[in-house]
Amino acid sequence: MSDPDEPSDPPDSLIPYDEIVQDCLRGVIRRVLADVAAAGGLPGGHHFYINFKTRYPGVEMPAYLVERYPDDMTIVIQHRFWDLKAEETHFEIGLTFNQVPARLKIPYAAITGFLDRAVNFALQFAVTMPDGPSPAPEDPAPAPEGETAGSNVVSLDFTRRKS
Repeated sequence: MSDPDEPSDPPDSLIPYDEIVQDCLRGVIRRVLADVAAAGGLPGGHHFYINFKTRYPGVEMPAYLVERYPDDMTIVIQHRFWDLKAEETHFEIGLTFNQVPARLKIPYAAITGFLDRAVNFALQFAVTMPDGPSPAPEDPAPAPEGETAGSNVVSLDFTRRKS
């Protein structure tokens, strides 16, 4: 017999609420990027830091960047980007890395963090890599001479400080 005053473990849900919420929050990123693409640029002082898993299925980026960032990478969308397209399952963008142009295709499911520092808005996501081997990078191009961490790549901790 159970004691009504003792807390009980919640039942296991047959509805994947966590996944549904994560998908909805990724929809926020999709909408923001679609709005920026439609407007032809970022409004005011907004700029985005997007962290993603570089070997997630569907990520397309130059091989030298995957080699340099074999697990995850943070890109900055601010002044120098072009051809931003926010599709249903992914976004595409052109960025420069040490004055070398590159085209990236990033599924929303690969995103682990989104930050707009201008307004202190941040989202974090748990990304589970699907089973199977990681896909090979699309572009076998070697790293450009003298490549160092580029202007569109930063290391960033998405945890919020407590004041």
